[in-house]
Amino acid sequence: MITLPGQNKMQPTPFMTKIHNDLSPGTRIDQYIIERTLGGGGFSIVYLATALDEKKPVVIKEYMPMTLADRGQDMSVIASNDKHIERFAHGRRLFFQEASTLTTLKHPNIVNVINFFRANGTVYMVMDYEEGQNLQSYIKKHKGNLSETFLLTVFIPLLEGLHVIHAQGLLHLDIKPGNIHLRNGGRPLLLDFGAVHEMMHTRQFQPNQVITPGFSPIEQLDPGGYVGPWTDIYAIGATMRACLDGSPPPPSPKRREKDTMRPAVNTYKKKYSHDLLAAIDWAMEVDPMLRPQTVDQLLEKLKPLNPNNNHS
Repeated sequence: MITLPGQNKMQPTPFMTKIHNDLSPGTRIDQYIIERTLGGGGFSIVYLATALDEKKPVVIKEYMPMTLADRGQDMSVIASNDKHIERFAHGRRLFFQEASTLTTLKHPNIVNVINFFRANGTVYMVMDYEEGQNLQSYIKKHKGNLSETFLLTVFIPLLEGLHVIHAQGLLHLDIKPGNIHLRNGGRPLLLDFGAVHEMMHTRQFQPNQVITPGFSPIEQLDPGGYVGPWTDIYAIGATMRACLDGSPPPPSPKRREKDTMRPAVNTYKKKYSHDLLAAIDWAMEVDPMLRPQTVDQLLEKLKPLNPNNNHS
């Protein structure tokens, strides 16, 4: 078993975007009291809160698209100008639909959504709070060089959770170290489903683009690129590679133009098994057709490497 020292309580990551328009500590929404802001991105703000009925901590995610909306004095979230009304409303509908879907996605390695509701002109998603630390912070602290045992302990369960998401006809589309929460013993939780997207649509039909340089594959940046399970698989591979390198891989457009990233099988052959490194390289193929097309294909490569089969 892996022990993760210094268990932090879902602290904001050091690379967190500066948050504007967040709710103040002590604010009441529905049956919850906001304790503090944990983080956020382009389309949402995440808070630590207390559920009044059970007196237990929860995590609340608020639909708050930074470029489309402002907060009024009455705490309401409104489109920042008339041009943004339609896009804001469309994103809000999607957020509500996604929250509804996520309440049905039950897996030990997917964050548990326990409630969702409308208030303040927007939508809120309520999730179980679990102690632990962020993989991004963990990578930074150790400067990469994470062990093969660590990678297998974390990524096999994550892939099993991802299999459940894909089986529902959904894609995550924002897998990266900052969206992976490590509980005690390295038990991972996949977080932040703000970019969740139905399969088999071209990129042009996804209004809320979430692009993370180094982790988003080329088809996610192309307006007409087809996203699919292979898109999340690239992000998993890139996240695994970051666990070795200690930094994000080169952005996929640069790799397509001229790939200067040395294959993991060459760079790390003295430290990790060939099969693990080959799996990472396979997942990170620039051409989506050359990657594993399903999570099961990647799991078939990784599961035999796992020294213990207790990973769900």
